[in-house]
Amino acid sequence: MARIRKVEIANFRGIRRLVWYPAPGINCLIGPGDSGKSTVLDAIDLCLSARRNVQFSDADFFGLDITTPISITLTLGELDEPLKALENYGPFLRGYRADSGIVEDEPQVDSEVVLCINLTVTSDLEPSWTLISDRAAQQGITKTLAWKDRVALAPTRIGALADFNLGWQRGSVLNRISEERVDASVALVRAARDARSAFGDQAEQQLQEALEIVTATAQELGVNIGAKARALLDWHSVSFGGGTVSLHNENGIPLHNLGVGSTRLLVAGMQRKAAAQASIVLSDELEYGLEPHRIARFLGSLGAKETAAPLQVFLTTHSPVALRELSGNQLFVVRRSPHGQEVRPIGTGNDIQSTIRLYPEAFLAGSVIVCEGASEVGLLRGLDLYRVEQGNASLAALGVALIDCGGGEPDRPYVRANAFQALGYRVMVLRDDDKKPTPAVEQAFVEKGGAVVAYRAGRALEDELFGSLTPAACQKLISYANELHGDLIHEHLRTVSNNKLTVQQICDEIQKTNLLPVQHRAILGQAARIRKAGWFKSISWMEEAARTIVAPDLQLCDQGFRALMDQIFGWAADGSH
Repeated sequence: MARIRKVEIANFRGIRRLVWYPAPGINCLIGPGDSGKSTVLDAIDLCLSARRNVQFSDADFFGLDITTPISITLTLGELDEPLKALENYGPFLRGYRADSGIVEDEPQVDSEVVLCINLTVTSDLEPSWTLISDRAAQQGITKTLAWKDRVALAPTRIGALADFNLGWQRGSVLNRISEERVDASVALVRAARDARSAFGDQAEQQLQEALEIVTATAQELGVNIGAKARALLDWHSVSFGGGTVSLHNENGIPLHNLGVGSTRLLVAGMQRKAAAQASIVLSDELEYGLEPHRIARFLGSLGAKETAAPLQVFLTTHSPVALRELSGNQLFVVRRSPHGQEVRPIGTGNDIQSTIRLYPEAFLAGSVIVCEGASEVGLLRGLDLYRVEQGNASLAALGVALIDCGGGEPDRPYVRANAFQALGYRVMVLRDDDKKPTPAVEQAFVEKGGAVVAYRAGRALEDELFGSLTPAACQKLISYANELHGDLIHEHLRTVSNNKLTVQQICDEIQKTNLLPVQHRAILGQAARIRKAGWFKSISWMEEAARTIVAPDLQLCDQGFRALMDQIFGWAADGSH
């Protein structure tokens, strides 16, 4: 069945302009909110719709500008023979070159035969579907898809109302998984109480193949419908037609009474079985109603793990679970640009793929701060919590994700940062300065628009804290470290000072003079980060220290350190505009 080779959208809702070349299999759109992901799915649905009445309003025009028409064009390849027949669509058959994305007006020997269908809506709000061909236009020929072809190409939408597909209604998946049809008229003239059971026996013979497929699919996906699916008259039907017959479980309970997740999962499985008849599937917010383990089943039922894609699927998601289940060539980032939306494939490079597995949540944000280690993540989270208590917007509300790079080599943060930067994300690196990165690596990142906040000359985070906070705040940090680690901090301090300084001496000094000499501050910074057993080297430890000690002290502490923190949160706020 047909595959969409090219999507062109202009002036539709929040999309000024978009040109995209989707993959033949899974196409999962991710990115920040309001980037246009759902609009892309709606555009595909409307352009290939088999509905006779589609309502548009002024709000469907970009910027409410009704003087500029809505235009949605889909280039369809992998056409069935009737769609390629000269007598049906000869003047409208065109050529597509996958290597360049160019659509030629006439197919060539080395190009794929395609059809381009366009939906245009002008200020009168009346939609018009036509096939595009320059040579046909020159001859004054206009044509749209025949209704039977539109019905065959119409995508299946798996959404909150997926139970539409659990009855033998026009356009439902059940009408596509087999050629069998049922005539309900005989059963409906019988007495109402006997009609369901009598018709059920008759329908099970007429719909045996479809019921077996449904039963097998439910068993494969773990959807509990009992030993077998049955076709009975629907209790709620008020008109007698195809929709009068719907799926029930072995006890006669309608399957549309299943939960949302089970319904979507079962419909996805049936759609996989009907791939030969209808190969395009749409699902907005794929995780809706599904637990993590069933998200994996849902994607698997749509062919996510198969080498030869059985379906062309268009999805959107905000689920980290879905990102981990999919590969980089199935994920596409939707971003706004000055000239409209753009869709970028994430790709399958080693750095990209490992970044997806480790930090899927970050791909769902608009801006990313790559932190050198867990301490930096904890610091920003703690400061953020304090700022929210003071009435400021949180980092999450500003669309910022924090990722822990895990320390190690000083160039490592830039490996992760470059992966996000290449996909159009705003990226900042927050790093220590005790081990400096390769200058060329950092410079290349900055030249591409990246931001860097580094602690001051030669310092790690612990050096900055004990070197910048007021003596009273430093004493609170020591007390908190003592609560966490006990005698260990005393040993660290004696080791670093060559047994010349003790915790008690420092605390007494602060109590008596309210001062903390520079050399003692330096020793505390070194002791707090000695080896890998640092005093605050976990996200939760540093988060608590930052929220209760560091943040309240920022107004009083060294202004150079405060300026670094202000720079980070100012950058985060700039990305929300």
